[in-house]
Amino acid sequence: MGDTWSQLPWPGPSHPALFLVSLLLTAGVMHADAGTSCPVLCTCHNQVVDCSSQRLFSVPPDLPRDTRNLSLAHNRIAAVPPGYLTCYMELRVLDLRNNSLMELPPGLFLHAKRLAHLDLSYNNLSHVPADMFQEAHGLVHIDLSHNPWLRRVHPQAFQGLVQLRDLDLSFGGLAFLSLEALEGLPGLVTLQIGGNPWVCGCTMEPLLKWLRNRIQRCTADSQLAECRGPPEVEGAPLFSLTEESFKACHLTLTLDDYLFIAFVGFVVSIASVATNFLLGITANCCHRWSKASEEEEI
Repeated sequence: MGDTWSQLPWPGPSHPALFLVSLLLTAGVMHADAGTSCPVLCTCHNQVVDCSSQRLFSVPPDLPRDTRNLSLAHNRIAAVPPGYLTCYMELRVLDLRNNSLMELPPGLFLHAKRLAHLDLSYNNLSHVPADMFQEAHGLVHIDLSHNPWLRRVHPQAFQGLVQLRDLDLSFGGLAFLSLEALEGLPGLVTLQIGGNPWVCGCTMEPLLKWLRNRIQRCTADSQLAECRGPPEVEGAPLFSLTEESFKACHLTLTLDDYLFIAFVGFVVSIASVATNFLLGITANCCHRWSKASEEEEI
């Protein structure tokens, strides 16, 4: 039997070594076709792609398709192209902190359904639109801190993020935040809002009331959150304001108040008419006196 096998022809190349080389080359081609090549200036290991601190002005065009952790931190990236994350469905962590981003394209996270951690701190974002985190329902942590030009958060900016536990909005330019932006986050545990120029007027009362009711289960940077206005509460800790602080926002006028206002308005109107009448008579008299004086001189 052994002699029979020895006489059969070798099914591959004439030399087994060549056959092994061809297998390795084929595997290498397939490996490259799978999109697992590492971008220039980046390091790749165990589905972690690190392109941080490389002075990049744009995002690397091609990443391994199975990337789970992508760091583009500490660069000079000013924009992320639309659809950039479409092919990276395994992405769990995206670090874009300390760049020059002013906005993100709509629908950037449409296919990043497994994204859990997003860091956009230390950028130049000016607003958080309603569709910014669209379909990224797996987000657990969002860091938007230290965006000094961040003036507005859309009421539906975090809509659908039911798994979100940590939200950092500290050290921005926020003067107001809608209650609607937060009340749809049932899993929220940590909220950082200190370092913003909050205007603690009547429009902020619903948010502050909601925060006071959640302070036991939602950790917040209460020591850093202060009011910048109005003048009567400037410098006051945000969480020190009570319902008494907003008492003036709920003042209502009675029928007697309206009657008094109407009476005052009537009196002012009569006084105005009388004043105009007297001024008219005075002006007419002055005109006649001046004319009479001119005739006497002639």
